[in-house]
Parts: sequence; C-alpha cells; structure tokens
Amino acid sequence: MPDVAVLTVHLHGEPIGTLTHLGGERSVFSFHDAYIESDDRPTLSLNFKDRFGDLITEFRPTKRKLAPFFSNLLPEGPLRRYLSELAGIHEQREFFLLWVLGRDLPGAVTVAPADSEAWPSAGPLGEIRHASTANTHENALRFSLAGVQLKFSAVADATGGLTIPASGVGGGWIVKLPSQQYRGVPENEFSMMTLARMIGINVPAIDLVDVKAIGNLPSGVDRLGDKAFVIERFDRRDDGASVHIEDFAQVYGVYPEDKYKKASYRNIASVIATESDHADVAEFIRRLTFNTLIGNGDMHLKNWSLIYTDQRRARLSPAYDFVSTIPYIPGDQAALNFSRTRRFDGFTEDELSHLAARAALPRKLVTDTARETVELFVERWQKEKAHLPMGADVVEAVDRHLETLPIVGATNA
Repeated sequence: MPDVAVLTVHLHGEPIGTLTHLGGERSVFSFHDAYIESDDRPTLSLNFKDRFGDLITEFRPTKRKLAPFFSNLLPEGPLRRYLSELAGIHEQREFFLLWVLGRDLPGAVTVAPADSEAWPSAGPLGEIRHASTANTHENALRFSLAGVQLKFSAVADATGGLTIPASGVGGGWIVKLPSQQYRGVPENEFSMMTLARMIGINVPAIDLVDVKAIGNLPSGVDRLGDKAFVIERFDRRDDGASVHIEDFAQVYGVYPEDKYKKASYRNIASVIATESDHADVAEFIRRLTFNTLIGNGDMHLKNWSLIYTDQRRARLSPAYDFVSTIPYIPGDQAALNFSRTRRFDGFTEDELSHLAARAALPRKLVTDTARETVELFVERWQKEKAHLPMGADVVEAVDRHLETLPIVGATNA
C-alpha cells in the first residue's frame, strides 16, 4: 500500500480542506463539508467558482505537481532549487515542499500536517535527506515567499532596521536582494515604484537599504550587491493578521511556467471589472500604461493580484514588481497581449479601445485614464529621472523607448 499523507489547508486560521498525497506522486485537494455548506465562507480563489458563481467541489488528482492554486504558492526557478536543497527535497515534489513552507505562504493560506503526522518516506523522485529536522525546516521557511528573485520576509526592529526572523515565520516586509544576472535591479525597482506612487498608483511603503544593514542574513548573500529593495507586505496587517490574496495565475488555474501564456491584459481587465468596480478598472489601466512607458516586459500573470480585505470580495491589490526590463533585454515586449498585440509600440488608443470593447469596459474611462497617465508620467520623468537612484543605462533606455511609443506623441501633440 502506498504512503498516504494529509495536509490540512487553513484559510484565515480556519481549516477549509485537505491536500492528500495518494502515493505514486499523486495528490488531490478537497474542501471540508463545513466550508462547502457555509453561506458566508471566505473566498479561497475565483478559480474554485464556476460560471454561475457556485463553488466547485470535485477535483481530479494531479501527479507530481499540486493543483495550480497551490503550486503557485511555492517559489520558482533558482529560488525553488535553493529552497529544495535546503529542505532536502527534490524540487518537483511540490506536496512535500509545501509541507515545509506552509506556515508562511502568500496571503491567508497556511498548510500543516493533519494530526501531527510524521515526515513520510521518500519516493521515486529522490531521497528526503533528513528534511524533518527543525533547523532545516526553519532555514527553508526564511525564504518561503513565491517568486524567482531571492527574497524573504523580514521584521522591523526597534531602531527601524530590518531583521530576518530566526524562526522563519512572520515579518511585514519583503526584502529583495540584488540580482545575480542583472546589475542595479533594486535601484531600478525602487525608482520605478517611486515614480508610480508620484503619479497616483497604489504603491505600498518601499525603501532602498544597504544589504549589510539587514540583520540575520545568510552568509554570502552580501556579495551579490550593495543595495536591497524592500516593500511592505500588503498581505499582512499591522497586528500580524494575514490578508488573503491570489495572483492571476491562480485565478486562471495556470501553472507558474505558463504565466506568460493563457491570458491577456484584456482578460485580466475583464475579471477586475466583473469582480470589483470602475475605480479598480482605472487603476489597472493606469498601471498597464505606466509599465508600458517604462518598458516593463515582465508583468506576467503572477505580477497582478487580487486582495480580499473583507475575506470575500476581490479588489485589485496594491502594486508590486515594477521594473524597467528594456535596459537588460533590448527590444523587450509586454509579457502578455494587451488585446491583439504585445508590442509596446502597439499600445495605442486604438488598441486600448479594442481592449475596452472586448472586456466590456467604458471606452472613455480607459482612454482618458491612459492619456492622463502618459501626461503625468512624462512630467514626472523629466523632473525626477536625474534624482532617482537608477543607473544611467536605465534612464537612457527609457528615454529611447518613450520616443518609440505613439501614445506618448499623441498625448503630447
């Protein structure tokens, strides 16, 4: 008989379902009856609702990977490999990796072994090398946030500095270390997020700090660069309570490797319009326009999120991950189609009108918001570009990029 292990899934601290490992690297999710029958149940994901808004309760087992919602709670790429090595788990064994990282996931979901089960035996994908030891689990938890860049949760100390918690759980800030591949990414992101706030985009508290000033960093990471970008976690309240969020890869049931596929910005806008209001639609268009102006080719499905501040109703979350990618990848284009094209120079009023028509959005709201955003950005860019900490190569790349965008010329005409 194959090993069977069960993880209890909690939402806002309450058990709502289970992830069961069936053996043979298969797992299946199921909701608890109490959650299904509740009239005021908190929302886990829009992906668990059918086209009538009713809860979907039947799920097929998945092999090796977890169902997309849970798979997207886990880190990607080099960060996943790093964490898997720390925990002694093959990186493809998502059930067991979630077991290790489940106490500090994005949003208000936590995962824990049911009935204090012991660590299961290894399967065909590789031996679990003593991963049940407390120290190994805590080391992995320190880097548990989903994403590719090396980043982790930190707490503010009494002097205003940042420290990585020894327990690996908690913390109201995300610290993003310098990139191993690209120079000046923290400075780039800080500059772009600062500009975004200046033109009215909803940006959490941010800072640019010396890496050496961050307490309890693992040895060796300070060799990557001098500065780290830090941003306040909008999925945590001041009292430490969790606020639920989900990204659009989770909304669409897309695995992380398909975050550049399966949907367009038009599709995202349609969901926001259906679930929220015109204020969020305008904010979405504002962000879409801004990221086109800075040449951010990495606004994929995981870089747009919904937040459930009242536990049930979806709103557009605060902004994050605004980086100009064109200095690093010349000729880059948008991560997703706007409506018909992903070419930055195809982001025109005609393309926006097509997006509005297909997503059933008010055309005037869409085009007026885009026009206003261009005007505000150009004004701020000219005033601030020499004073923000981004490199000269970033400034030069954005300047050249702006000259190629018809929407900038049309707005300034």
